[in-house]
Amino acid sequence: MRDKKTIVLLVILAILVVIAGGVLIYKVKNSKKAEPTVEVNEPVDVAENSTLVVSKQNQIKIFNGTDRPIAVMIDNHSGAWPQANLNKAYLVYEIVVEGGETRLMALFKGQNLDKIGPVRSSRHYFLDYALENDAIYVHHGWSPQAQSDISTLGVNNINGIQESSASFWRVKDKSAPHNLFTSTDSILKIAERKGYSKTSDKKSVLNYVANEVEMPATAVNATSVTIPHSNLQTVKYEYDVQNKTYKRYARNKLQTDYITGETITTKNIIITMCDNYTLNDSENKGRQGLKNIGTFNGYYITNGKAIKIKCIKEARNIQTKYEDLEGNEIKVNDGNTWINICPTDAKVEITGTSSTTSNTNSNM
Repeated sequence: MRDKKTIVLLVILAILVVIAGGVLIYKVKNSKKAEPTVEVNEPVDVAENSTLVVSKQNQIKIFNGTDRPIAVMIDNHSGAWPQANLNKAYLVYEIVVEGGETRLMALFKGQNLDKIGPVRSSRHYFLDYALENDAIYVHHGWSPQAQSDISTLGVNNINGIQESSASFWRVKDKSAPHNLFTSTDSILKIAERKGYSKTSDKKSVLNYVANEVEMPATAVNATSVTIPHSNLQTVKYEYDVQNKTYKRYARNKLQTDYITGETITTKNIIITMCDNYTLNDSENKGRQGLKNIGTFNGYYITNGKAIKIKCIKEARNIQTKYEDLEGNEIKVNDGNTWINICPTDAKVEITGTSSTTSNTNSNM
């Protein structure tokens, strides 16, 4: 009898174990069904992935990716106005050339532009800034000094004179020599043919930040900036409070785009004060040199404010450092920048108005 009772108890126990196991399995399955399935296209939880979200928000827009910069010499004679696609350049240098004119070097990165120009010839001191930006240097002709330095320094250059009219062409609504244009597609095809790298991992010359720069308490109001490069060429920038950019004027004329008619604007202005001089060469065309190696006074201007800075260039191919007066690298707003290089005795005027102050500054 005991053996039978034992067997019955064991059978009952086994049945109970099976039932309990079944119940447990059922609960586990139901709990998995109840859990939400995370789809790939569902929004990321901000709290749990805050690092990812912040990194996207802080990504610099004006200078990113591995596309190699393209530096194009742009004619700035009044006969060349208006120029094409200067607003698409992330950086533009303006420096005096012969006759008191200035010439521009516009740098483009990751752009697909059908028309850039008018393209003009090279001057040797612009090479310094093409080199420090690791840019493919584009021009149409050259001075003897530029031709020599391009060869000596091994500059990856494209000379439009040596290329076809399909790559560098003239328009009929402007007069020569102020009417030559090119495109980024043409430049990149020529670069590939010449074996130039079309990518670069060199960091930006400027220390861009994603958040709006907070200018120090020592900054002065800068709603109007006047830069006399020479007796012929005076540039003026007027602050647009609504868009937080500066409108550009040259010789009292508002600068616009050749294609769209839009006003030429910039987020940032950097002024470097170093002297140009007339070359003593056999051609006697008044071509200029530039004393740009060393430490120079300057200004950084953005968002209606200006501060004094130091502009430090140690060698032709070394990137210029832009520092505040305490020796810290300045932070630059994420946006396009014009770098105006003018003589040390230029009467730069930076003025600003507010409800309580009015500042007029010559060298601040």
